[in-house]
Amino acid sequence: MADISLSLGVRQSLSAIKSTATAQQKQQLMLATGKRVNSAIDNPVNFFQSSGLSNRARDLSSLLDSIGQATKVIEAADKGLKALTKLVESAQGSARQALQSTSTTNKVTGNEGDLTSATLLTAASAGTFTATKVIKVNGTAVLTVTATSTVQDLIDGINNNTTLNPTTGPQKVRATLEGGNLKIEGLDGASLAVTTDDAASTLTGLFGVGTTTTFGSAAAVNTTRRDLAAQFDALRTQIDQLAADSGYNGTNLLDTGTLKVQFNERNTASVTVSGVKFNSAGLKIDASTNNWQSDKDIGDALDDLTTGLTKLRDQASTFGSNLSVVQARKDFTTDLIDTLESGSDLLVNADQNEEAAKLVTLNTRQQLANTALSLATQSEQSVLRLF
Repeated sequence: MADISLSLGVRQSLSAIKSTATAQQKQQLMLATGKRVNSAIDNPVNFFQSSGLSNRARDLSSLLDSIGQATKVIEAADKGLKALTKLVESAQGSARQALQSTSTTNKVTGNEGDLTSATLLTAASAGTFTATKVIKVNGTAVLTVTATSTVQDLIDGINNNTTLNPTTGPQKVRATLEGGNLKIEGLDGASLAVTTDDAASTLTGLFGVGTTTTFGSAAAVNTTRRDLAAQFDALRTQIDQLAADSGYNGTNLLDTGTLKVQFNERNTASVTVSGVKFNSAGLKIDASTNNWQSDKDIGDALDDLTTGLTKLRDQASTFGSNLSVVQARKDFTTDLIDTLESGSDLLVNADQNEEAAKLVTLNTRQQLANTALSLATQSEQSVLRLF
């Protein structure tokens, strides 16, 4: 079929209509997607730059989820520390209450008031022991006196004697020097006897006149102290259980767990939160000894509790600092994602008002082009009048 010749006016009108229709389609796409750059063809530089910003925003969004979970791990550990602190403080209350009741242990307490750790046992102030004579506690030899034996040697001989104080258990007999007086105590409340094969006057000289050195029967058990010791041990069990339950999503920072938090998509920024072992053993809180019948055993327990409480408070400060860092990075990452996404939008998003106005203008032009086409064909239509 031969090509149909069109007049110049008609051809120009058709060309204008096609151009306007193409522009209309482009404006309609912009309005439908809200973007002025929908592909690399529209604007290669803006398209790929926007894609890069959007990709980074998506990568950071996935990291944001893991940062949020890390925050929960630290929060769980912090709550565990607070609960452990309350348990330790309760244990302190039990120990202090026990200390208020009277100890019933057998004690040999001197009244000389002038002894020092360097006082010679052969000196008059220590009873004038004779060299080679033996001092015994509960029938066990604790020191064979020499010319250079001192009060401290006697104390060490008692405290370090493995018969009196087996290495596998708590101390049973304890010797101390308090206010210039020698004190020997049966910590477990058992019978206590301090004897020597030297002259009887030597012990009187060492401890002072009127001091009883032999207690033939076990002391009466202080049931209040015994019950409070059992209460203390029950609290230790609760400490162990609570520490084991302070994890989140498989990570327990109070049971040697470790948490590493990544802060950027290149894995070049992170923080590692090191866990601790904060059960009773980790806090160095030992079980009660000798049913707390002696002030010494209660005092040791209070020392353990004070040390444990200090550890808890110090660790709470450490976790608090770690949480602040993670929270700050979480807030920063959230803000950075917003910045990246808004920057990406600036490169490709369309101004809806402007694009709508352009589409209205194009519609008007299309109508005018159709009118122009109609006018261009009127000259050819006039030929029909000749027939």
